[in-house]
Amino acid sequence: MKKLVLASNNAKKIRELDALLAPLGFTVIAQGQLGIPEAEEPHATFIENALAKARHAARHSGLPALADDSGLCVRALGGLPGVLSARYAGEPKSDARNNDKLLAELADQPDRRAHFVSLLVLCRSADDPQPIIAEGEWHGEIIDQRRGDGGFGYDPLFFVPEFKQTAAELDAATKNRVSHRGRAMQQLIERLNQFA
Repeated sequence: MKKLVLASNNAKKIRELDALLAPLGFTVIAQGQLGIPEAEEPHATFIENALAKARHAARHSGLPALADDSGLCVRALGGLPGVLSARYAGEPKSDARNNDKLLAELADQPDRRAHFVSLLVLCRSADDPQPIIAEGEWHGEIIDQRRGDGGFGYDPLFFVPEFKQTAAELDAATKNRVSHRGRAMQQLIERLNQFA
């Protein structure tokens, strides 16, 4: 088994990425298990934040590191919450407060189109000159009432017309296949195979 440090302390995200990487023979180690603190995420783009997190985890662990920077982009809000998705309602992070703020911001908006973005960056070392980068998007719309108990973040409000369900109502296997993170992971796997 190949070891890979995941630059995240989000237990649900770790579980999701672990399920996607296990078939490739990777043992995923959360950075928190190694005592690695979270990296700063000061950047305005998903790619810059993901790269900073991956390099940080690789530097501290001496192992290859994978980082995901992801978020929800709502058209009527000019792309917000975007890179601020996890902290949209401020600190401490709270999915419930983030969802409440999103619903309040969209109260009088007829345009409910939104998409999730996932940017994955894999650094084979802290100074990797050619990190492997993959991106996935998942399009849907924001509904007014939370539905479903699965997933995390904005999943209970993110309605996927293709399935007539929210992301929180989808079973884990389906979500892993069609989500922004699942799509980015499929792209990452293709690129990993090119470098193998």
